[in-house]
Amino acid sequence: MSGLFATLDTIGAGLLTISGLGFVLYLFMLHQHTSLVRTIAKTVAVGAIAGLALDLGGPMLLVIALALSAVGDAFLAHEGDSAFLGGLGSFLVAHIVYAVLFVSSGPGLAAAPPPGLLAVMVFAVGMGIVMVRNAGALALPVAAYVLAIAGMGLGGVTLGGLALIGAVLFMASDAILGSEKFLMSETSSLRRLASPAVWVLYYAGQMLITLGLLA
Repeated sequence: MSGLFATLDTIGAGLLTISGLGFVLYLFMLHQHTSLVRTIAKTVAVGAIAGLALDLGGPMLLVIALALSAVGDAFLAHEGDSAFLGGLGSFLVAHIVYAVLFVSSGPGLAAAPPPGLLAVMVFAVGMGIVMVRNAGALALPVAAYVLAIAGMGLGGVTLGGLALIGAVLFMASDAILGSEKFLMSETSSLRRLASPAVWVLYYAGQMLITLGLLA
């Protein structure tokens, strides 16, 4: 991993710096009202990772998944069901791209350790039952999203290492975000903890997936 950072050129170092600044800035603006600066900070945090993956010659599917995630971040920086659906759709496709990338980069599902595959399936089924039951009119898109998450998780098991850890953190952030959206009341004190947890887990997950595939 240290060798990877040692190979960064000026552009790569700049993109990594922009990503880190976006992550930190958005973390401090989490509970502020929607603004252009807040949206840009959230979008460039992972958008710059997509640029870094491209600069380092990473797999194009990785670049696409990261770029789709950045688009989803731009949507989710705003409030309302329309923004939520836009983010849901962007991340749904990103998860599918990740699943294809993971499976095609590793030995395949047949060679994956059964306990890991079972753990992902149990997590996805549990998450699906809870979220879909409470999603109301959004039940169908939420169900599709959970299936995409499961696909990414299963693909991550085939790779192992940093990519799998990143996928697990990504899935954890999704689970907390879903709980925040569908299970927590507007006045719940847990919301103050949920939002930073989602952001930190999500960003760490994206970074570890990228490092795992580029190292």
